Amino acid sequence: MIDTLIFDFGDVFINLDKQGAMQNALNLFKLDTFEEDMTNTNILYEVGKISTEEFIAFYSSKFPHLTKQQLIDAWNFILRDFPKYRLEFLQQLAKEQRYKLILLSNTNDMHIDFIKSNVSFYEDFKSCFDQFYLSQEIHLRKPNRDIFDYVLESNNLKPEQCFFVDDTKDNTDTAKSLGIEVWNIDETREDIINLFNLNSTYF
Repeated sequence: MIDTLIFDFGDVFINLDKQGAMQNALNLFKLDTFEEDMTNTNILYEVGKISTEEFIAFYSSKFPHLTKQQLIDAWNFILRDFPKYRLEFLQQLAKEQRYKLILLSNTNDMHIDFIKSNVSFYEDFKSCFDQFYLSQEIHLRKPNRDIFDYVLESNNLKPEQCFFVDDTKDNTDTAKSLGIEVWNIDETREDIINLFNLNSTYF
């Protein structure tokens, strides 16, 4: 019996433009693909191993013709709207108290700062969860197994009683390998508010 719901953030609650952000950045950097040092730096930033200042300094030194604001805008380009009806769905879940609610997100300080400034109900959203895990704060990231082990052990959870929702298949594949029930949501045609209708066999 499922007693814990674990949610990703991006493209589950807040909409993202991954392809648009990637193309925008490549155009800005005048590159055909992201270079290895850029990918590695992004990961370091996502797990809080480098600060925002160090992150921007890396890109400023690599692309000295770009301003700090251009770099910040390119990094935050991926973030789109957060439909309030998804907050209302989550608030109803929290009110019913049928499930332990956990957020588990790969993110970073700049994205969270942007969301705090542009999503008026961010604190209301955060308050719905029993646990709120951001990769840069716990220094772990999906799809690595250790982040799921951390959540399970920290909350004394049984994998088979957890249900994990994420738009990235690598992430749900790792969770599934640990015995967690999963929904690899397709954000182009599915919505989190239909969680129970689309996954009725689990509930």
